[in-house]
Amino acid sequence: MEFCKGELVICNAGREKDRLMCVTEFDGKYVYVCDGKERLLNNPKRKNPKHIVKTNKLISQDMFLTDRALRKALSKEG
Repeated sequence: MEFCKGELVICNAGREKDRLMCVTEFDGKYVYVCDGKERLLNNPKRKNPKHIVKTNKLISQDMFLTDRALRKALSKEG
């Protein structure tokens, strides 16, 4: 399964279960996600791709500049 930066996903395992998050990086083995509140852009959560579900929604790259902008983008989508 392939992920791209800016893609919105829903976590289905762990403490973040049922939470909308944004992919910040994908290295082939793990997906790094953040939400701008619990998980900030400078410290994303490493997740196994089996534990997240794609939503087929993307946010623009300028929403990755600050945590505040990311939270605002996620609240509009969620």
